[in-house]
Amino acid sequence: MYSARNFANQYRQTGVSSAVLDASPHELVTLMLAGARERARLAIACLERGDMPRKAQAISDAAAIIGGLDGALNLEAGGEIADGLQALYDYAQRRLLAANANNDAEPLREVDVLLGEVESAWRAIAPAR
Repeated sequence: MYSARNFANQYRQTGVSSAVLDASPHELVTLMLAGARERARLAIACLERGDMPRKAQAISDAAAIIGGLDGALNLEAGGEIADGLQALYDYAQRRLLAANANNDAEPLREVDVLLGEVESAWRAIAPAR
């Protein structure tokens, strides 16, 4: 359903962690979901401190990670699940845009919760190593 190369490139570009080098494709998805959520929470903290440049960068990083997740979906192999994830990622991107444009933390909290649900489900289906 996902392409490991796309995840590795997207993850590296946002500077989340060097753990990507040793990660399986499943672990890469987990790391990216966690990274996007971390960036959403960072943007909330920046809003609360009034640090608008850093808020914008955190939102941009979250959007880049989500874009990587979306771009790596294999819609043919993934069927309805991939279609649902694509719709969720598109919605999350729109919410990030709204949060940035309106300096509003609520859409960021919503993205964190939504991605948290995906992350939890993804972790539950982890293959044995």
